[in-house]
Amino acid sequence: MSEQNSPAAAPSLSLERDGPLAFVIANNAGRLNAFTAAMWAAIPERIAEAEADPEVRVIILRGAGEKAFSAGADISEFEGARTGDNAKAYDTLNHNAFNAIMQAEKPVIAMIHGHCLGGGLGIAACCDLRIADEAAQFAIPAAKLGLGYNPRWVGPLLALASASRIKELLFTGRRFNASDALAMGLVDRVVPAAELDMMVRSLAADIAANAPLSVKAAKQTIDELTRHPADPDLAKLDAAIDACFVSEDYAEGRRAFLEKRKPQFKGR
Repeated sequence: MSEQNSPAAAPSLSLERDGPLAFVIANNAGRLNAFTAAMWAAIPERIAEAEADPEVRVIILRGAGEKAFSAGADISEFEGARTGDNAKAYDTLNHNAFNAIMQAEKPVIAMIHGHCLGGGLGIAACCDLRIADEAAQFAIPAAKLGLGYNPRWVGPLLALASASRIKELLFTGRRFNASDALAMGLVDRVVPAAELDMMVRSLAADIAANAPLSVKAAKQTIDELTRHPADPDLAKLDAAIDACFVSEDYAEGRRAFLEKRKPQFKGR
């Protein structure tokens, strides 16, 4: 069978490892990497796999190819999967996916090529960092479909941008370009498309080279203080800091500094 006549690959969510980096990749090229129900269900599984691998230091979410991070949920499934009693089950898939990303102990970076729409933007908002290319477009068109945007998914957006900007995003459903998204706070950095892969890998490598327990403690502290500002679990955060002080990595960091060499951290 010729490549031209071969059937399109089934939508999937794959995990690819490259040294200390784990890439979770949305593969649904025919629909701009939109997420099917099965792909939503796979997010917690792929995150768990990356978390369980002691060699992985940073998790990177991206879409296959260079046209789209993700166009969000696959609307072609909505007639059956997101109507009536099925709607709550579909929402549960979304909740579990978003929570898996937000609760990951390792840093998670969204590498955003092109379209980042609807649930795709929701996924990106749950990551720790968001790097986009200059061609990226952002929107949540729920109002254009007659959907109510679940309040549980608004929280991560409000952690990035002001209430009025998120209202504009949800009220209008219109698309914002990369420079708009940067000004709003939806992304942390915008780079030329040709530099996106290199930029994300460089950033991830910088993180991966540091002591994993220190990075984990910083992530826990920032997440806890921003998500529960009125009543943070300081005992949990103190324990994370204490774990750094008694770690082998802290001893290695001190020795490396005195010996004027790069430390070799093990995450213990």
